[in-house]
Amino acid sequence: MRLRLRPRDDSYYEMFTDSANNLVIGARLLVELMSDGADREAITEKMRACEHAGDDATHAIMRRLNKSSAPPLHREDIYRLASNLDDVIDSMEAAVDLINLYGLEQLPKGIIDQIEVLERAAELTAEAMPRLRSMKDLTRYWIEINQLENQADRIYRKLLAKLFSGEYDALTVLKLKDVIEELETAADAFEHVANTVETIVVKNG
Repeated sequence: MRLRLRPRDDSYYEMFTDSANNLVIGARLLVELMSDGADREAITEKMRACEHAGDDATHAIMRRLNKSSAPPLHREDIYRLASNLDDVIDSMEAAVDLINLYGLEQLPKGIIDQIEVLERAAELTAEAMPRLRSMKDLTRYWIEINQLENQADRIYRKLLAKLFSGEYDALTVLKLKDVIEELETAADAFEHVANTVETIVVKNG
């Protein structure tokens, strides 16, 4: 039996879980933004607070990593996962900010479809993070996230086709394109999280 000379710092798993739970809050704010009569200014402020919380969580992980002599995972994997989680909330916040700044009153239905995919991806990610400690029951997670990302790609392409169908004036097309690209980037970032989790499990499982 190999003796462990130094105690392993397992607090990272809780920190990853906190970051993932923050993504659920962000995704639900996106859903709220799409409801009739939504207070966009208030939601934008709440989303900004979520983005700041994500930054704080990421910085806390990095500070701990710099001080830790016995992280439970490879340092590069801890760094990558923390960064991937932060990328998701950054793109969510950017999408909400653009909708508010551009004053986009009418949004294509496909944007709601994008947000529903993000909400499901956030829920799956939050459910998966606590299981990272045991490295068990995670295969279905990254498979489902990959499927959601494929769905997000199809929604994104349909939205682009609608934008360039002639239904919208040129300026509105540019504004909406910025928003749907940020939401697509968030979907991609969720897949990056899942890919990193898969890499960690392969290395340590």
